[in-house]
This record gives sequence, C-alpha cells and structure tokens, in this order.
Amino acid sequence: MVHIVGAGPGAPDLITVRGQKLLETADVVIYAGSLVNPELLAGLKANCRVYNSALMTLEEVLEVIREAEEQGLDTVRLHTGDPCLYGAIREQMDAMDRLGISYDLCPGVSSFCGAAAALGMEYTLPGVSQSVVITRMAGRTPVPDRESVSCFAAHGATMVVFLSAGLLDGLQRELLDGGYQPSTPAAIVYKATWPEEKTVICRLDQLADTAGREGISKTALVIVGDSVSQAGYDRSLLYHPQFTTEFRKGEES
Repeated sequence: MVHIVGAGPGAPDLITVRGQKLLETADVVIYAGSLVNPELLAGLKANCRVYNSALMTLEEVLEVIREAEEQGLDTVRLHTGDPCLYGAIREQMDAMDRLGISYDLCPGVSSFCGAAAALGMEYTLPGVSQSVVITRMAGRTPVPDRESVSCFAAHGATMVVFLSAGLLDGLQRELLDGGYQPSTPAAIVYKATWPEEKTVICRLDQLADTAGREGISKTALVIVGDSVSQAGYDRSLLYHPQFTTEFRKGEES
C-alpha cells in the first residue's frame, strides 16, 4: 500500500495525526527533500528505508514503490503542504493504477494556511473579499493563458501566488496591468511556520523592491488584495444577534 501524505507547511507538529501515524509505521518513505522539513523523519522505524525525491525522477520513484510492493512493504510518499496543490501527484497515481498498486491520500495543511496564520489574517473578510485565487506565475512550467495572473487580477479578489518569489518584477507588473491599484496591500511570507519564518507587508507597487531589500527570492508566498490590511470589513452576520440560523433565533430589532 502507498500512502500519499501531506507533510504540512514546515513546522513538524503541523502534520496531521493521521499523517504522523502513517509515517511512524512506514517501511519505506520517499519525501520531497527540497521542501519537507527533515525533522519529520525523526520518528521513523529504525529499519525504514528513506529516499529523497529531490534527487530522483518519476521513474526512479515508481521503481522504489514497485520494489516495496513486491516485498509487501508499506510506503509513504511525503509531499510538502497538501499534495493536491502543485504536488505532481496525478502522474504518480496514474502510474500506480497501471501497475495495479493500491494507494490513498492523506491531506495536509497547505502553506497558504500557514501564511495566513503567520500574518494573523482572515482571507475572506465580509465586505472586502469572499474569494481566494490560488495561482502561480508561468516559469519553466507554463500556465494556461486563461489563467494568467493578469486575468485573475481583474477580479480584485484575494490572490495567493505560489512558486513565484524569484519572479516578483514580472508578478508585480502583471498584477498592476490586470487591475489592482498600486496602493493595494501585499504580503510576502517566507518559509511560513519554519523557525526562520519572515513576514513583510508593503504596497503592491513596492513588492519587488521590498523582496529585494529583505533578501527574499525563493520559498515564499505572495498574498495580494485588500484583505491583507485586515481592515474595513463588515461584521459577520452569522454571529449577529439579529441574524436567525438553524440553531439560534435572532433578536427582533
């Protein structure tokens, strides 16, 4: 059996209880060494085989999995954050389907959640923004034209940009060209939940310069939108004394 497990955003105690238990009982662990905190490997069984997929191709990963299956071993494929976001898991699952190998998925805490916690931020503020766009800049991995940063920027929603910390000049330009105002608040969160975590808030038109001044060029999320300021929002109706719900009758005004 293969368990595809989300390791969480970085802090070793932010893996799920289920994910931790799967790690502790695994016979083989293949982890994304470029991003997964190695402290997560401290509790493995003494005879557990450990492989760093940052040094491997897809074919090499699948060969390790195939050999483990032939020997009746349990494998954990450990991905950073939640594997459903930029985890390249579909190709692995399709290959395991062809090989007749059983697998399941264990969700994890995504770094965009860790970034919000670092900022003390709610993404969906009533009266400010009720939508979150998760996207990335086109790099060596292309992005469909209909999903360009500038297209999404036209909506003015809260935007979380992954895998783009080294492309901030272009990102800033696309966000402005798409419709965000220069004064729109933006945040850069470097290595959310890690000991070296750093958060910086600035105006959108100062995004690239701010990152350069702070020495941030990788392993960071960029968050853009009025919700970054955490101000000017409406009170939640759900907890308003005059709002009736299935569980509580509202007071008459």
